[in-house]
Amino acid sequence: MAMQAVNPPALRPPFARYSHAVLTGPVSRLLVVSGQLGVAPDDTVPDGAEAQAALCLANIDRILAEVGMGRGHVLRLNAYVTDRAHMAGYMSARDAWAAGLTPVPASTLMIVSGFTRPEFVVEIEALAAEA
Repeated sequence: MAMQAVNPPALRPPFARYSHAVLTGPVSRLLVVSGQLGVAPDDTVPDGAEAQAALCLANIDRILAEVGMGRGHVLRLNAYVTDRAHMAGYMSARDAWAAGLTPVPASTLMIVSGFTRPEFVVEIEALAAEA
């Protein structure tokens, strides 16, 4: 699928490794991934934002694979952290996950007051498409 980063020169460049927007042509399938938390199948939750974000992204990988898609199909990531201190850990995991992707997905990161369980500090949702 052909995707194109949209980073107009009239805008300040993105603050990190993401695209302001991603354009794709006609889409035959659209996958909307609910927010994934850093929880393993055995209900364990790793400590720290980077470990939780890596697990969230691994869960997204598993969902993509279930429908025959991969990271290269992801147009957008929306992420939520419970404290500004968790931003660096999330961004490190996201950047490792997106290494080699061209274009990199559009991305939004927001600070929220909390999730359903207090041990969760990161949640990530994704939008993927296939031509």
